[in-house]
Amino acid sequence: MGKMTTGFAVLYRWRLHAGKEKQFQRAWKRITELIRTERGGLGSRLHQVEDGTWAAYAQWPDRETWAAMLGMDPIDKIASAQMREAIEESFEPVLMEPTIDLLKM
Repeated sequence: MGKMTTGFAVLYRWRLHAGKEKQFQRAWKRITELIRTERGGLGSRLHQVEDGTWAAYAQWPDRETWAAMLGMDPIDKIASAQMREAIEESFEPVLMEPTIDLLKM
């Protein structure tokens, strides 16, 4: 079995406004880096899905760290506004408890 290195993960999905993809990517990167350095996140990967949506898989040390971040003010108000402006539709996040971790870092 793979060794567990993370205790919690969240899958986010969005549909973006046409032409706002680069704006979204820059803002997502900025926010993700700040969450990793200042709010206890373990990082994330952003993906473009074949159906045209975007998805990000974010790892956290535990559910409590993730939940605490949700109650805080935006980590970067400008980047947060740029992300919101680029998003046409947000889907409900999928909360996941990893059981086996075989990702190679």
